[in-house]
Amino acid sequence: MERAHPDHDLISSEQVEGTDVFDRKGEKVGKIDHLMIDKKTGHVTYAVMSFGGFMGLGHNHYPLPWSALSYDTGIEGYRTAVSEKQLRDAPEFTDDAWRNRDWEARLHDHYGVPYYW
Repeated sequence: MERAHPDHDLISSEQVEGTDVFDRKGEKVGKIDHLMIDKKTGHVTYAVMSFGGFMGLGHNHYPLPWSALSYDTGIEGYRTAVSEKQLRDAPEFTDDAWRNRDWEARLHDHYGVPYYW
């Protein structure tokens, strides 16, 4: 059963998870593992990317502000100006980071994208 209607820009989160992410050169930098959604506004705030590892083992997760991604229908994936090096050099992520607005500001500043709040 198709979850997206061809005449709409809406897409199910099920179809976003696992979608490839490519850099400006067209090289794959990772996949979207899951999304973070603001409970009050309902807006997607982050795509948590996974990359690295072998056969699903040893991969890392990196939150990327949603505004740093754009969907490209030609490749059926997301494009970003963010490099793998930028992902690896991003402010350290912990499970408590989501509750720390200072960490979020540093993350957005690191990627050069506007704050979502």
